[in-house]
Amino acid sequence: MKRVLVIDDDESYRQMVSSILKQSGFAVLDANNGNQGIELAQTHAFDLVICDVMMENLDGFGVLDRLRMDPATNTIPFIFMTGLSDKESMRKGMTLGADDFLVKPFTGEVLLSAVEARLTKHQELSDEAERKLTQLRTSISLALPHELRTPLTAILGFSDILADEKGTLSQAEIAHMGKAILRAGLGLQRVIENFLIYAQIEVIATDSKKVESLRKSQLSHCSELIEPLSRRKAESHKRLADLTLELSDGPVAVSAEYLTKIVEELLDNAFKFSEAGTSVHLTASTNKDDFVLSIQDQGRGMSAQQLADLGAYVQFERRFYEQKGTGLGLTIAKRLTELHGGKMEFELNESGGTNVLVYLPTHPQDSPVLTSRDLPLMVQIQQ
Repeated sequence: MKRVLVIDDDESYRQMVSSILKQSGFAVLDANNGNQGIELAQTHAFDLVICDVMMENLDGFGVLDRLRMDPATNTIPFIFMTGLSDKESMRKGMTLGADDFLVKPFTGEVLLSAVEARLTKHQELSDEAERKLTQLRTSISLALPHELRTPLTAILGFSDILADEKGTLSQAEIAHMGKAILRAGLGLQRVIENFLIYAQIEVIATDSKKVESLRKSQLSHCSELIEPLSRRKAESHKRLADLTLELSDGPVAVSAEYLTKIVEELLDNAFKFSEAGTSVHLTASTNKDDFVLSIQDQGRGMSAQQLADLGAYVQFERRFYEQKGTGLGLTIAKRLTELHGGKMEFELNESGGTNVLVYLPTHPQDSPVLTSRDLPLMVQIQQ
């Protein structure tokens, strides 16, 4: 049985709404003022709150604001009842997080229709969240053991050979194994760093002051960073011949550290999921308002649904394709772009492959320059 909280200082309306809901099979509690309603919402588990706007002492906007600030109540669907039908009031309610408005007077049919619509929508969102959580669990269970075990196997295996057979190995063999151990160690280090970076990004995203500070940085000549970085990344995949660059210089409102991470992760993704011998084309340009980065590959590509489900630790069709990576790189690039006031878009090529487009502001707002204390992601980890 769904539980509904009705808050209204007009006794006749409060009783009318409660009566209709009870007759329709809902469990209902009611409050005659905003403070009492908040207390009930925080001490009982409700599936929906219906609240009047115009109340003495604490109005409906104040109730909604308080409930949305409390983690225990911030996801409860919320419907306003109001005699105010002006757009400004409705806009204010929606800004605070209201789900719907009922303009007084309304019929029982209208009330029940709104209630069912909100509950159905909330259930759909809950089901989708559970689906993604299940997908996340599956992706982690598939990705993490592989990504941690593979470099460890190389490190332990070659170390064991060096320890047990050092007297029979040539200098060339020792050097070869040492380089293999180094490559595996660096790969493992990058996996761990990406986990830390992603966690720190999400912490920063909840702090408006840190987000604001991030957006004060500016890089004057982006091509000076992108060109050598791109060639190094292509060489690391032994695909320098596949890389084509089309760069025009200009400013971008992001630090060198963060632009490096965005470009590095997107290029790494493009090389990983496309065949050697196929092109990876990077373009960078600036206009009055935007820095535009485009990285286009000829790989397997992703479906529209896979793009919609894109997130940390998510890999697609891992059961059918051998993949490298945890799915974190693309998500880190996307979240860094968003934190800097930009956006990332994906285009599916008709001939196969994906074109990733990054839009970042060219100029920050007038404010102090970003300092190293405001760069926890890259700087602290590298230190």
